[in-house]
Amino acid sequence: MSHRQSAAPHVRRADYLGAAGAFAVCMAGTTLPTPLYGLYQEQIGFSELTVTVVYAVYAFGVIGVLLVAGDVSDTVGRRPVLLCGLGLAALSALCFLLEGGLPLLYLGRLLSGLSAGLFTGAATAYVMELAPPGREARAAFAATAANMGGLGCGPLLSGILAQYAPRPLQTPFLVHLALVAVSFAVTWLLPETVRGARPARAVRPRRPALPPEVRPVFVPAGIAAFVGFSLFGVFTSVAPAFLAQRLGVHNHAVVGLIVFCAFFASTLGQLLAGRLGVARALPTGCLVLVAGLALLAAALAWNALPPLVLSALVGGFGQGLSFRGSVAAVAGAAPEAHRAGAISSLFVVAYTGISIPVIGVGVLTEPLGLADAGLVFICCMAPLAACAGGYLLRRPAVTGA
Repeated sequence: MSHRQSAAPHVRRADYLGAAGAFAVCMAGTTLPTPLYGLYQEQIGFSELTVTVVYAVYAFGVIGVLLVAGDVSDTVGRRPVLLCGLGLAALSALCFLLEGGLPLLYLGRLLSGLSAGLFTGAATAYVMELAPPGREARAAFAATAANMGGLGCGPLLSGILAQYAPRPLQTPFLVHLALVAVSFAVTWLLPETVRGARPARAVRPRRPALPPEVRPVFVPAGIAAFVGFSLFGVFTSVAPAFLAQRLGVHNHAVVGLIVFCAFFASTLGQLLAGRLGVARALPTGCLVLVAGLALLAAALAWNALPPLVLSALVGGFGQGLSFRGSVAAVAGAAPEAHRAGAISSLFVVAYTGISIPVIGVGVLTEPLGLADAGLVFICCMAPLAACAGGYLLRRPAVTGA
């Protein structure tokens, strides 16, 4: 057995749930500012392009960590990496609390991205490794649901607090700081699952590795993850402005609820994906994503709220199917000693989907307007999702696990 191989001889039944809870708290912090961008625009004064760039800075932080240290938890252990990620999440919340203008917004988003970059691969592997015998399937669902569920709870929490609590730009981040503190304490008490973990000085920066066993399944899984995350990226960065400017919806709690619906539907899709299996979940998810994109196009073209809500539900459901299928395919094909690195490689592709397309929509908003920029995005993404779904129907993903 490799000195980096994972093993959890003394885990308790609820340990994987504790790790999943910390995962959810970290990811909630990354979407917490979503319903608040309108307030920041009023206070600081910046364009819709700046909103998308601020949003995408987070993705650049994630990608940077994944490329340089995506498999660091395979060396130093899962727990130290997650504790470091929670520390960065706390620093991000402090940046938003200080409200010092655009530089602090950028820094806060960057720190949030660095935190998520440390969490994504390491926490997914950690939750699965902490599962006691017989609960592996539940742990796999808990890991992906914590990711998407946390992302969904962020805008819902901040939207409600911004609408109904005092100090709308401070209260959400104070609450998140408290949740981070609790998560830090829980993670501190969890057992380590990497046998023979080494100190931080043993880490050598390197790109996430793709073992030969993973490569056949990685391309279709990566395509599915890219399309699903790009839909979420554009939806969460543009939907608040569209609701306010085109539909006259200024209630922050409603904005947060609509964004939450997309992530909640994703969690339901992940639950169904476990029953369908990887081979069917991946292509089905891609094709459902096409339907979600079509509904989003209808909402943008007709300035209508019902198809926007339906696009959140349908698109989120498709993203959940494809996302859990992608993670399961890559994790199942990867050797234990390289699992976190392989999962991190998948997230590099996924988070590229919430950076480049999002900024592209922001660039097009000035000359075309918000709705037309969104339609251009849909015209690019829908064929990609359809082609990926068709390819996966002809050549189903096989994990080899």
